[in-house]
Amino acid sequence: MFYSFADCTLNTDQRELRRNGDLVVVAPQVFDLLAYLIYNREHVVSKDDLIAAIWKGRVVSDSALTTRINGVRCAIGDSGEEQRLIRTLPRKGVRFVGVVHEEREPAHVIAGSWDRPEQTLPYPERISIAVLPFNNMSGDPEQEYFADGMVEEITTALSRFHWLFVIARNSSFAFKGKAIDIKEVGRRLGVRYVLEGSVRKASGKVRIAGQLIDAATGAHVWADSFERDLSDIFVLQDEITTAVVCAILPTLLRTEIAAATRRRPENLTAYDLQLRAMAQYSLATRKGVAEAIRLANRALELDPGFGFVAALAGLCHMVKVLWGFSTAPQSDRNEAVRFVHLASRIDDGDPQTLATSALVLAFMVGDFERSIEMVDRAVALNPNSYWLWLDRGWVYHTAGAPEEAIRSFEHATRLSPIDAMLDRLSVGMGMAFIELRRFDEAIAAGKKAFRFNPSLSATYWCLASAFAHLGRDAEAHEAAGRLLQLDPAFTISTWMARGGQTNARLALEGLRKAGLPE
Repeated sequence: MFYSFADCTLNTDQRELRRNGDLVVVAPQVFDLLAYLIYNREHVVSKDDLIAAIWKGRVVSDSALTTRINGVRCAIGDSGEEQRLIRTLPRKGVRFVGVVHEEREPAHVIAGSWDRPEQTLPYPERISIAVLPFNNMSGDPEQEYFADGMVEEITTALSRFHWLFVIARNSSFAFKGKAIDIKEVGRRLGVRYVLEGSVRKASGKVRIAGQLIDAATGAHVWADSFERDLSDIFVLQDEITTAVVCAILPTLLRTEIAAATRRRPENLTAYDLQLRAMAQYSLATRKGVAEAIRLANRALELDPGFGFVAALAGLCHMVKVLWGFSTAPQSDRNEAVRFVHLASRIDDGDPQTLATSALVLAFMVGDFERSIEMVDRAVALNPNSYWLWLDRGWVYHTAGAPEEAIRSFEHATRLSPIDAMLDRLSVGMGMAFIELRRFDEAIAAGKKAFRFNPSLSATYWCLASAFAHLGRDAEAHEAAGRLLQLDPAFTISTWMARGGQTNARLALEGLRKAGLPE
């Protein structure tokens, strides 16, 4: 449907909101909330109605709901004081009271409209991507449904990542069967990246080829192909969707982080600052973590409703404590908890925010039951995210469930086998192996973490303990010495006090055997 009201238009098929003709970038929940209010404008919508429709019945705080309603008001030029379009009725609910005109097929998206001149859409603040219809290379018109189904599955999977702006299927399929210029597609859809591909089915196998293109320059960013036996079609679509999505996401993020670091500081947005903060955090250095906190705070100043940035700030304060970077551990611990509580108030429905907050609460508070509930909910919302499975592994390890931790870490590795965060994943694997007395595997994991990042002090927790358990004293002492070089204040008692080691009984025993100071 296409709704117009005041100076706004809302296209539910293309999931576009415009004010005075300009595209307004909003969070997915904000868009869904606005569409729901407009559709139900004939009556008052209660809080329970909104939670059932937008949050699918999940527990939502009053502050999170208020934040989303305020986000809708801001997007359409309304406010809580004016309430000229959205009115709050105390103890009853909210109602959309603006005058709405609706159409089934607005003029600018009717068939053939792509052949007429259109204005260039600006890029959204987030990473933006469109998945174009895949070419059916099988020579069989009946296989067209399979190619179209793959595109729909990939589009849906990408849409679960809230840091991506994904063009809806109907807009992308306007280009189906047409000779296209990628740069023109980018201009028409207002996206930076375009994913195109082909599907070939023959002799009991299916081969998917895909390529990711920078629509601004026409440069190829990524290309790969995937071949599978043709069995259950739905299982096959799920498997290939996961493979494609998890292959392109690290590439997208690395490309955007590199672009953000080249932008002039005075031109940075909250999203640019988040990308820079993530890059600094990934360095795992004292200076990098401090810079990540500074950048995250700047991002929150620009956008106080940026929930994930608040969670990222909390994560950075947490690692300051865990890695011995903090000069005031209790202050950083308090800040870590404060930021994740802020993140939850802003947005408790974003999977990345949920998982990051769960990790901080597990280490800094020891609230394992709540942390497990949060991280499991995050993975259920987006099962294709490497980062969520990484966080899940650490949460379960900290909660004293090493078998489940290893399962999560292994799944994360399958999703992104060359991810930049594999140092932290390998350390987590190693620490979980130690608690299961699989010391040789712990050493292999620790050495892998060392190859990815020799400056991560946590690597040497793992190696020193595992070597000591096997009686390899010289190697254990060498790892312990390296740990003390990176973290001179390290003692076993401070390590325990920093948090998250309540259930690391065998790791603790190994560190004592390695000769580390009490």
